[in-house]
Amino acid sequence: MSDARGSVPGPPAAEDPARALRPMARPRLYEQVLDRLRSYVAEGRLGAGDRLPPERELAQRLGVSRASVKQAIVVLEVQGLVEVRHGGGTYLRKDSLDPEPVERLVERRRRLPDVLEAREALETKLAELAAERRTAPDLAALHDALRHMEEEIAAGGHGVEGDRLFHAAVTAAAHSALLAEFMRAISEQITESRHESLRQPGRPARSLAQHRAILEAIEERRGKAAAAAMRRHVRTVAKVRLLDWNPEDGA
Repeated sequence: MSDARGSVPGPPAAEDPARALRPMARPRLYEQVLDRLRSYVAEGRLGAGDRLPPERELAQRLGVSRASVKQAIVVLEVQGLVEVRHGGGTYLRKDSLDPEPVERLVERRRRLPDVLEAREALETKLAELAAERRTAPDLAALHDALRHMEEEIAAGGHGVEGDRLFHAAVTAAAHSALLAEFMRAISEQITESRHESLRQPGRPARSLAQHRAILEAIEERRGKAAAAAMRRHVRTVAKVRLLDWNPEDGA
């Protein structure tokens, strides 16, 4: 029974002690290989262009299977940190190995197909509308974006900013407020897919050529051709090493 002062609250419910003994996440073996490779590169002061030891040698020295070493190399390749030359070995593309956490890579791999599907649906229509509605200033912006991308690539870059400017110019040339809003809503994911695509070997030059084909169709007011050229381009963007990677191989 409560008195005039009201009821006295009881002690908080005890936490279930069994939760503290839930299974621990076991690091994948190739993640440990990644840590060793990062240390090897740092301590050996290796840099871009240097070659890593062969997979067989790495497996022997680390006491792991070649499958674990191979999976670690794939993770580095997916992130653009190494170049695997078939029959020629694995070479550093940067002066250090600082891979992003595997779980973040797994999450990006999970959502990338949805992003690419949305890009194809939206950008194909945007290209078609741009061909029908573009103005002289729109064409000038498209040409400027191509020049920017060309200069970036010539300077040894991937053309990321030029790519962004080009797709933004196509969106603007379509003069569709609602489609532009949809594009803004997934802009962060589009940026991820852009970086993922443009770091594929040979991809910047190929993307630049595809942009030229899109612009030509827009300039000539050929809507269906512009849509087809954009569709081909986005499907090229979808061909990335990340989607071929199985995180559980060599675990």
